[in-house]
Amino acid sequence: MQVAFAFGKTGLMLSLPRGRDYTLVESRSAGPLPDISASLAKALDHPIGSKPLAELAVGKRAAAISVCDITRPAPNNLTLPPLLQRLHSAGIPEDGITILIATGLHRAATDSEIRSILGADIASRYRVINHDARAFSDHQPLGSTVRGTPVYIDKRFIKADLHITLGFIEQHLMLGFSGGRKLIAPGLAAQETIKVIHSPRFMREPMATEGSIDENPLHAELLEIARMARHDFILDVTLTQHREISGVFAGDPVAAHAAGVDFLRSTSLASAPALADVVITSGAGYPLDLTCYQILKGITAAQHIVKPGGRILIVAECAEGVGSPEFAHLLRNFAGNQEYLNEIASTPVIADQWQLEKLALVGLANELYFYAPGVSPKDLGALGPRCFSDPNAAINSVFEGLPNEARISLIPEGPYCFARVAV
Repeated sequence: MQVAFAFGKTGLMLSLPRGRDYTLVESRSAGPLPDISASLAKALDHPIGSKPLAELAVGKRAAAISVCDITRPAPNNLTLPPLLQRLHSAGIPEDGITILIATGLHRAATDSEIRSILGADIASRYRVINHDARAFSDHQPLGSTVRGTPVYIDKRFIKADLHITLGFIEQHLMLGFSGGRKLIAPGLAAQETIKVIHSPRFMREPMATEGSIDENPLHAELLEIARMARHDFILDVTLTQHREISGVFAGDPVAAHAAGVDFLRSTSLASAPALADVVITSGAGYPLDLTCYQILKGITAAQHIVKPGGRILIVAECAEGVGSPEFAHLLRNFAGNQEYLNEIASTPVIADQWQLEKLALVGLANELYFYAPGVSPKDLGALGPRCFSDPNAAINSVFEGLPNEARISLIPEGPYCFARVAV
């Protein structure tokens, strides 16, 4: 049996042994919108819970727009032009607009990536800035949240008269769903803020997981931070499996995002018939599987459809290796799931520890396997013995000792597939 998995830019065809009980769990979505231009115009001119964007911009001299970095397939080349047009029609000139790449603690976007993120024309005409969470002086202190998180947001965003985010909505491993408030924190936050919202205090909350919003304390925290940053307007989209726009949600940052989440839940939830003994998933291909740091989202998403004690195999290219120096150091010295959780429970938070924390929480309940040719076993610390350079070796290992009746679920699109067991 052969199944194509998202992998790098080209995909990966996995050969799976016959005679097994396979279930293909595929991404679902609404169909692509037939007229993108008309849908964007309607959303911007008749937004949810807000005045039209052009009205909001009247009398303003400067606008700041936060956009996703290269690790997210947001279709900015389609959504930015009509948004910019309305800002200009309201009197904001090109030199009054700043576009910030919401990197969080990711690396800066290269010049070629900026052209890819924004489109060559926009990249050449507008002021574009890579947010740098480690440059503390670039951030404006805004006080603390009710829960005590210190809030520092990029000054270039705060100093503008109009504050806009541009993103897309998908499931997210700790925030429930991406989009909206995430483009401010962690997107434009200083590391002093990011470390707190990614500390064990939030990471170990049971409701800080994929698909959870209403009772998710991290979601509530980021909404409060976004309000402190005077978040004025969002333009978020949902996407089909082929990265076409399936829905457009613009307007009030809370109401419009909630509408997008409701739409995604109603159109994109994939059903698995039962918990699986094995899940084979992917890092979702390029650009999400560029680094090992990002592909862990495929594992955390798979935990919702695998049995306790079951196995998860992820296939991902990891063309840029492990990830940041901080994450690479943590992973190389990873001593084991409980050991790591104990180690970071009461120590100062360091950059990128949270992704590995989420992985360790899954690893306590499930056996984890990797086919990731861009990394080596020594890069993965205690996870290394189950890291393979050959996909067939990885498959043979994850199937070893399983009875023939074992259930195997296959998720070719990895974290882009929002899946739960049917009830």
